[in-house]
Amino acid sequence: MSSQKNPTVLPPLRGTIPFLDLKAEFQDMRAEVMQAVEKVLESQHFILGPEVEALEREIATLTDCRYAIGCASGSDALVLALMALEIGRGDEVITTPFSFFASAGSIARVGAKPVFADIDSRTFNISPQAVEKAITSRTRAIIPVHLFGLPADMSEIEQIGAAHKLPIIEDAAQAIGARYEGHAVGSIGSIGCFSFFPSKNLGGAGDGGMLTTKDPALADRLRVLRVHGAYKKYDHELLGMNSRLDALQAAILRVKLRHLDGWATARRTNADRYRDLFREFRVQNVVEAPEIPRGRTHVFNQFTVCVKERDELSAHLKHRGIPTEIYYPKALHLQRAFAYLGYKAGDFPRSEEASLAVLSLPIYPKLREEQQRNIVAAIADYYTE
Repeated sequence: MSSQKNPTVLPPLRGTIPFLDLKAEFQDMRAEVMQAVEKVLESQHFILGPEVEALEREIATLTDCRYAIGCASGSDALVLALMALEIGRGDEVITTPFSFFASAGSIARVGAKPVFADIDSRTFNISPQAVEKAITSRTRAIIPVHLFGLPADMSEIEQIGAAHKLPIIEDAAQAIGARYEGHAVGSIGSIGCFSFFPSKNLGGAGDGGMLTTKDPALADRLRVLRVHGAYKKYDHELLGMNSRLDALQAAILRVKLRHLDGWATARRTNADRYRDLFREFRVQNVVEAPEIPRGRTHVFNQFTVCVKERDELSAHLKHRGIPTEIYYPKALHLQRAFAYLGYKAGDFPRSEEASLAVLSLPIYPKLREEQQRNIVAAIADYYTE
């Protein structure tokens, strides 16, 4: 640990700051949101309908896709994508062990086998080289995750998919608005999957999800699968599921969508400021900021760093009134639910190392410079004690 004194030492932070300030976000658009909600209540049209169709068109435009299909959650979006590609029992799907449970859980839900490939330590995203090594004769698809808002290496992954004739399902739950070499995430693979969980950059007032594609046949199949496989009422040609987006959620999301670009800009500004403050307080050697490869636009759903003595630092910050989160403390291959796959500790060392070192700091758009300075000062205090 460094013993250098910091150039600016601030007093302990008074009170606490939120990890994510959704209340402040709501107050900025309260009138718009309430008007949109009232419009839906007056219509009494709560499931799918005009508001959902309008949001689908707007998300399709945002993601440079011809089609967007609303569903009940980001987790359901992944399941529906696999169902649309007719992936099931006996099939294998490659994904990352360093992600939220749904990335692999969706594969198991359809009866297929999750096959893990380790990450690139610099980006936390799945390694294309590890993906290629994991392919077998049973592999039917690849699910890269654009983790924390940074696009995965889609050029390499797409080349691997094309060479082996494997569709790519983009798990873009944390990355709406991010771009890879000019292309919107969700438009690069066969299907893109998004989440509108409240903590996401575009979050609703509950669960919600969206699928995107450029393929008209896949779009048609996804629309049918989300309504129990029925092309028309009581006429079920496919075995689908009940996964429809509520009109109230769509109405709220349409209001928030108008602010999304501004929020993403503010998040990037906050990320840049963190980097500057790490240098100013001389902690850049013990707090490793996320790397952003050339050609990728990060939207910072999370600002996740790697630190030494992570748990002790997190406790120190909590004592100072500074919230942090750990995404994710246990890699998926070590989860009890996936014990049947036969993986063991040491199989994916980069994912396991990340799970022991990652710490996410507040990054929401309305985070103030003074708050960030206090956060980094508290980090520096820990490493100079």
